[in-house]
Amino acid sequence: MIGLPPFNPQLTDYKKCIDTIEAAVKKFTVAELEDMNNKHGQAGVEALKWESFLKTSHGNATSALPPFTVEAIKVPQTTAPETPPHTPTETNFQSHLWPKVPANGPQYALRGIKVIEMCRVIAGPTIGRSLAAHGAQVLKVTGPKLPDVPFFQVDVNTGKHTTHLDLRNPSDLKTFKNLLAEADVLIDGYRPGALAKFGCDPASLAKLAQQRGNRGFVYVAEDCFGGTGVPGAEWAGRRGWQQIADCVTGVAWAQGQFMGLENEPSVPPMPMSDYGTGALGCVAAMAGLYQRETKGGSWMCRTSLCQYDIFLLKLGLLPQQEQERLRNIFTGPFFKLRHYDSVDKVSGEALKAMQRAYPHLLGPELMLKAKSMGFNGKEIRWPKEAIEVDGLLIQHERASRPNGFDRPGWEGWETDLIMDDEDDAVLTTTTVTPAPREEQHHHQQAGSGSMNSAPQRRNRIATVNTVLATA
Repeated sequence: MIGLPPFNPQLTDYKKCIDTIEAAVKKFTVAELEDMNNKHGQAGVEALKWESFLKTSHGNATSALPPFTVEAIKVPQTTAPETPPHTPTETNFQSHLWPKVPANGPQYALRGIKVIEMCRVIAGPTIGRSLAAHGAQVLKVTGPKLPDVPFFQVDVNTGKHTTHLDLRNPSDLKTFKNLLAEADVLIDGYRPGALAKFGCDPASLAKLAQQRGNRGFVYVAEDCFGGTGVPGAEWAGRRGWQQIADCVTGVAWAQGQFMGLENEPSVPPMPMSDYGTGALGCVAAMAGLYQRETKGGSWMCRTSLCQYDIFLLKLGLLPQQEQERLRNIFTGPFFKLRHYDSVDKVSGEALKAMQRAYPHLLGPELMLKAKSMGFNGKEIRWPKEAIEVDGLLIQHERASRPNGFDRPGWEGWETDLIMDDEDDAVLTTTTVTPAPREEQHHHQQAGSGSMNSAPQRRNRIATVNTVLATA
């Protein structure tokens, strides 16, 4: 699109990569790049300041939205009776649409809830990861030929089962439909409308809910720009990811100013908007389940990277004195970064600075660990959940695994977890029938390792000081 080959094996020097791309981009104006992005369906935006974003049609429309929305899905009435409303109490909450689960098992808020996750990379999968920490059975479905970032899978696939299905294949689509018929929640992390042709849109799900006895669905959509169905939200259907949202809303400019760059935006370190949006999506999904339980019907939940960034920026910047204190803590090469540095470079330097300033954040007191057969039996460490609810367990029951690791099914969910005499969760060596290799599924087997999971042992809350100078 900008006159460069898709891959140049001779171009391995970091600085030369930057110079090559920068020289090619400088040949075009911002308007020309915007036109080419739209023509070729590519993700890219002008880096706007917060005030400028609010003056755009999309910024004006989406700035009025809350961080997430939960709305009833309207469908034509049928002769089937509506799902009757239900008023939950502490003793009867699981007496209606909520799945019946054994009373003597681990006390998770979402135990028995079945979730299909149709997402990639970080934000959408974080919704599923978070729901899994609350006890939901989360099955991540990805296409066998769809590109993803394996490094991210080590984190965002924690607590899930994962499977490959090509929905363009009639046999795989039939398998998917069977899975969907039993699900309570569908997470859609693709561009708005991209999955509609497979029946993964709010209207189709609501109709399916009627066909299965009015047991409603909770549809959770996560995308980059937000504003689907909102008048004036002209960018609602555009492609994008965290850095796109950070640049268009003004977060990147705030980051650049914090770093002392006079007239340069800088992508924030770490996928903070991704994980923040994932947290919003989890809360939205749980709110949707509550609405389904108390009011019946199917519910549509929406959030986006831009909505999270808007929420963040509306909180305002930290006072200058606090910003200076943070700059004094996070010393080193981080503040020598420039606008052209890659997100990997920025995040790497930020992580080093965090480790120097707060080494305890990655210490054993705040981490869980287990071996994952999906990652060749290697030990994986991941942070404990940073929230607690009296009387409920909030943590993952199984270690991460790569995409496509499990067979496509709901059966055998509890077979890779046992509880030992000390009331600690232990990932044990339990074999499940492997999926055929030709289907690009993988053998499921859990590794060994211990995780502190007793309900009375509360998760410690880890407060991480971020480098982004917003409250």
